[in-house]
Amino acid sequence: MNITGIMVYYYFICERRLWYFANQINMEQNSELVQIGKIIDETTYKREKKGILIDNTINIDFINNGAVLHEVKKTKSIEEAGIWQLKYYMYYLEQKGIKNIKAEIDFPLLRETKKIILEDEDREVLKNVVKNIENIVEQDKPPKIIDSKICKKCSYYDLCYV
Repeated sequence: MNITGIMVYYYFICERRLWYFANQINMEQNSELVQIGKIIDETTYKREKKGILIDNTINIDFINNGAVLHEVKKTKSIEEAGIWQLKYYMYYLEQKGIKNIKAEIDFPLLRETKKIILEDEDREVLKNVVKNIENIVEQDKPPKIIDSKICKKCSYYDLCYV
């Protein structure tokens, strides 16, 4: 199974959302928040080459001149998921033989950047995350609703609550 960066991101947000996405149920084309994210992508870091897709698996927002991977996020509301997505990119590239990878998560609206380091314990966590994602995606039905405050803004809200 091809585990993508967005699948890792969704895993840390909501397993149900991950299941929908992995099973080709996509609601994001109707999401205002997703559209705002696309506008941020189009209007920030204009000098950088964006959307570097590797093996149809990881899609790095951009890599700057210092060979630093960058992931751009709109807000810090689900920062942990973005950090794990970026750590997965680092982990994936390590598996391809690329070492000493540097990475940063950027919040352009907040004018903040955070350096991300991939530790040995992160690698172990990511091995388990990959297994868990495979198990979730292979289920016949989506996982239970998490009923979190983030649900109200989720593009999959109608599938869970309506």
